[in-house]
Amino acid sequence: MEVKVFHLPLLLTRPVRKMRQPTASSPKPKNFLVIRSFLLLLLSCIAAKLSLCFSTIPSSLLTLSLDGHLNFNEVQHVAKDFGNQYHLLPFAVLHPKTVTDIAITIKHVWQMGPHSELTIAARGHGHSLRGQAQAYRGVVVNMECLQSPIMQVHGGKFPYVDVSGGELWINILRESMKYGLAPKSWTDYLHLTVGGTLSNAGISGQAFRHGPQISNVHQLEVITGKGDIVRCSETQNEDLFHSVLGGLGQFGIITQARISLEPAPDKVKWIRMLYSDFNTFTRDQEHLISSENTFDYIEGFVIINRTGLLNNWRTSFSPQDPLQASKFESGGQTLFCLELAKYFNLGQTDTIIEEVERLLSPLNYISSTLFLSEVSYIDFLDRVHVSEVKLRSKGLWEVPHPWLNLLIPRSKVHRFAQEVFGNILTDTSNGPILIYPVNKSKWDNRTSVAIPEEDIFYLVAFLSSAVPSSTGTDGLDHILYQNKRILDFCESAHLGVKLYLPHYTRQEDWKTHFGPRWEAFVRRKSAYDPLRILAPGQRIFQKAVPFS
Repeated sequence: MEVKVFHLPLLLTRPVRKMRQPTASSPKPKNFLVIRSFLLLLLSCIAAKLSLCFSTIPSSLLTLSLDGHLNFNEVQHVAKDFGNQYHLLPFAVLHPKTVTDIAITIKHVWQMGPHSELTIAARGHGHSLRGQAQAYRGVVVNMECLQSPIMQVHGGKFPYVDVSGGELWINILRESMKYGLAPKSWTDYLHLTVGGTLSNAGISGQAFRHGPQISNVHQLEVITGKGDIVRCSETQNEDLFHSVLGGLGQFGIITQARISLEPAPDKVKWIRMLYSDFNTFTRDQEHLISSENTFDYIEGFVIINRTGLLNNWRTSFSPQDPLQASKFESGGQTLFCLELAKYFNLGQTDTIIEEVERLLSPLNYISSTLFLSEVSYIDFLDRVHVSEVKLRSKGLWEVPHPWLNLLIPRSKVHRFAQEVFGNILTDTSNGPILIYPVNKSKWDNRTSVAIPEEDIFYLVAFLSSAVPSSTGTDGLDHILYQNKRILDFCESAHLGVKLYLPHYTRQEDWKTHFGPRWEAFVRRKSAYDPLRILAPGQRIFQKAVPFS
């Protein structure tokens, strides 16, 4: 709501001319005093209302005793995110030094009761797409400021690492690698916080084997919407544990997590090859994710109307057959790239080539398009950051990113591909399109995340970047329209698609998204955040403020 400030008080600051003596036709002084008193009272009420709007709520936060601090002035940076489409200013930003700082702040807002409009959002590295970590006229918690607990790696038969909810996955990788260990499941981009990915799911090419990141957590520390600090796991406060995992920040802020680890490899054989037939491509992908002895990472992407593709690969990969690769012409057709990785240690250098050849032998890719590379484990996992550095140097990172991430049942993915890759999209020049299958058996259905009801489903991610101020096919409006066409088709064709990183604005759409799990989701919200204080940017629940 926009508050317009009228400068009526200026009337009282202007010089007052000497009054003339009243005549028979002039108002009586008594009446003038009554009118002037009424104006003063009116202006006082207006000033009080404006004071209430602009100062009362923030000033109540000033009374809090914190190890960190609240900033009421420098708030613009948290009113934007990676999506760069929503810009909602909060009242304040909390820079916590301890978990208690966050708990005190939430408890304070909880105790203010339902008459307060204040809400609270946790912000990690700012990689949300549609303002999910923003809180209009609320408080945004800068989770990267959280300095406790100090990351601690534990070895043994079942190794794990205890980390802060504001810790970046890239830092966890670097620290755990010092002990020869690493987390099992990843996202493609590692410069994200633990709390952020665990509030969604955390998916990458390892998910077919290990499940998403939310399937690889032993324990959490959570601050609920009442300001309570709660430790939870599968055996302790288990309902809260499963609620928070994939819970879109609705039930609590993750302040600590215990992440499962495994022995880390030294090196990675990184492989790409092309397919021209979608059925063959998906059949090979599904064969690989269902095999006992297979690759460690399996993804894929779609290429529509691109030329010079293999030449671009040569900067990081080498063709197995350079002569045949040089003869390959894409001809602007739709192609499908299978991307694989096999981990190994330095002592396995002699045998890894034979193993990769054996795993590739049953696949039906275009033989001239097989490209291979060998990189360190950390360089492979942090591969997207290399692209980030290049884009930042060109000023192309902080642009709108109207991404669309879909989870599609295996039985419907061919119908989807036929329409979307065959008709709706004419090229892939706005960004990569990922596509790869995962096994539902590796997902825990007790968590809050909504996924399709089939044993195998596909992640299809349209990772578009828009050119600011462009009105062409690379502009934001065109890409959003294209996304809408894709979603409209999914709905009209009854494909049973679920949004990953969902961004609905109507509760009816959220009910459809969660389906039969909606009632449990609402029950959990009532139990852990009854005043609907947390994560308002998800637009699932609106804080109810009663009329006084």
